[in-house]
Amino acid sequence: MLVRFIGRPHAFLFARHILNGLRLLLADDHDLVRETIAAFLLAEGFATVSTAASLPDALDLLRRNTFDLVLLDYNMPGMNGFDGLKQARVLAKTCPVAIVSGATSRDLADAAIAAGAVGFVPKTLSSLAMVAAIRVMAAGDVFNPVSILQFDVGTTIGSVSLTKREADVLRGICRGLANKEIARELDLQEVTVKLHVKTLSRKLGAKNRTHAAMISRDSGYC
Repeated sequence: MLVRFIGRPHAFLFARHILNGLRLLLADDHDLVRETIAAFLLAEGFATVSTAASLPDALDLLRRNTFDLVLLDYNMPGMNGFDGLKQARVLAKTCPVAIVSGATSRDLADAAIAAGAVGFVPKTLSSLAMVAAIRVMAAGDVFNPVSILQFDVGTTIGSVSLTKREADVLRGICRGLANKEIARELDLQEVTVKLHVKTLSRKLGAKNRTHAAMISRDSGYC
């Protein structure tokens, strides 16, 4: 999986022990997503991962603490597009602020960077790729997964377009795999698979994963 790192190439190669002292702030209104990502980052050796469920909570933490990197969910309460990013950057001062999003597109990523974000992190990234992205941004470089967004061509079921990842997850569902098994097979976090299931079910008008599999089979997809 290719990504574009804008800035110093050597930032990606910083020794792990140098970056283990990083203090992160992760703001996301989805409890499962927030807690899963935070737990994974702590397990990877990051010093502290403070969490917030809304922009106001994140801004309050920024007023009282110092961080090395701030991650803001683009769609959480209070963000109002990139207005929340601007507010966070004022309080964060020299600390870089990045956007995390379950909805991904080249235009959104470019807009986030243009608005001052140090990076745009899709929740669909694998665990290792997300850690690599965080380390790059904390080192002061910009992370923009341009190749992932540019070539994420999936499939069409009827009049519904799915991204490649959504299509991969749907194939796993059709094979009767559990979310944990799909995550292991695709090198994703289980919570990311759950988000894909929710999104593709909504797109297909399915009530649940079983219904989604029935729709895809009736359409001849799997």
